[in-house]
Amino acid sequence: MSLLLTAAAICVIAALAAAAQAVSGFGFAMLSVPLMIPVLGAPSSVVVATVLGFVLTIGSTVAERRNVEWRPVLTLSAVALIGVPIGLAVLQLVDPHWLSLVIGIVVIGATVLLARRTPLHLDGRAGIYAAGVLSGALLSSTGMNGPPVVAVFQARGLRPLAFRASLQAAFVIQDVMAIVGFVLVARLTPQIGLLALIAVPALGIGWWLGDRLFHRIGQGAFRWIVLGMLLLSGLLAVIQAAVQLSAV
Repeated sequence: MSLLLTAAAICVIAALAAAAQAVSGFGFAMLSVPLMIPVLGAPSSVVVATVLGFVLTIGSTVAERRNVEWRPVLTLSAVALIGVPIGLAVLQLVDPHWLSLVIGIVVIGATVLLARRTPLHLDGRAGIYAAGVLSGALLSSTGMNGPPVVAVFQARGLRPLAFRASLQAAFVIQDVMAIVGFVLVARLTPQIGLLALIAVPALGIGWWLGDRLFHRIGQGAFRWIVLGMLLLSGLLAVIQAAVQLSAV
């Protein structure tokens, strides 16, 4: 695939995923990484999605900073430092096809938990610590730190605006950690950086559209639309990985 077509595909995916995140507060990486895998492969998709996720969440965090619950955000992010090196090791050592399979399974499992609103009792100190380590490891290996972070804030019963704002703040802090790690292990190459830069305007378009929907349509409808997209993206990643592994 030419660079132009690749960039166009990444822009479309970035806009769609940004709209999903604006609607629900999460889902950017869970939606974008599986969709990018056929275009870039699993390792590069993780890096591009994380860089774009950082750009997206830093803007929304600044805009909605008054709604952020900073104490759990900072605690969760500090503990995530422990998990980031673990995830980087997985990203470096695991075969890309198997990584694609793991990404798909993580997305499907997280979607099912979110759909069922399964209580994970992560509102206590031990729960936050466990979620922090897991989110750091998932972020740097799969690009998807969302599930444990979402579980923590759901357990705390935050109101919708605080929920969305706190998620963005946690994501932006953890994304910085992961990006530094990608640089250290030479995963953030000039070409990957260029693709991410080209897709930045698409983030603004997607977030603008999603934000309009966020304020106009019922929260329940939003939630099921996003969960449906997440489940589909996870299934596509699993199917693609299975086909590739069977051909090896």
